[in-house]
Amino acid sequence: MFEILIYLFETCVHNESKISIDYDSLKKDLSDIGFHKKDIYNALRWLKNLSSCKKNNFSSISLTSDQISTRIYNQQELFKLNSDCRGFILFLEQLEILTLDTREMVIEQIMDLEIRELNLEDLKWIILIVLFNSPGCEIMYRKLENLLFNFTKKIIH
Repeated sequence: MFEILIYLFETCVHNESKISIDYDSLKKDLSDIGFHKKDIYNALRWLKNLSSCKKNNFSSISLTSDQISTRIYNQQELFKLNSDCRGFILFLEQLEILTLDTREMVIEQIMDLEIRELNLEDLKWIILIVLFNSPGCEIMYRKLENLLFNFTKKIIH
């Protein structure tokens, strides 16, 4: 499933368009490429949930949270997000790449994934996908993209 999400994301970024879903043609295209039906179904369900997550209003969190407050993760979140992942989320909040709202969107989408534990690389992809598909987050998306890809280039040289 995760490979499908990355494939769709890279295709959309290459075409410079938001992920829009025509389920019937997309199912056929992904099946023709060789993805399994169950993975296709799960990926499309995840994208549909992302769309509804964008419509959720996390502003109540923003109104009741102080900028210096710390998010407390529940047991299921702690199980799925190791300390590296939680640290990276906090790091992005400190850089103002993730707001309280987008952080909650990311965590909600992570919890919707059918995986036991998330690794840091997969978390980075999820955050990119969430920011890319969130209206008003274009600058944050570009900041994260620059952070991830320019940092890698500097290390290689």
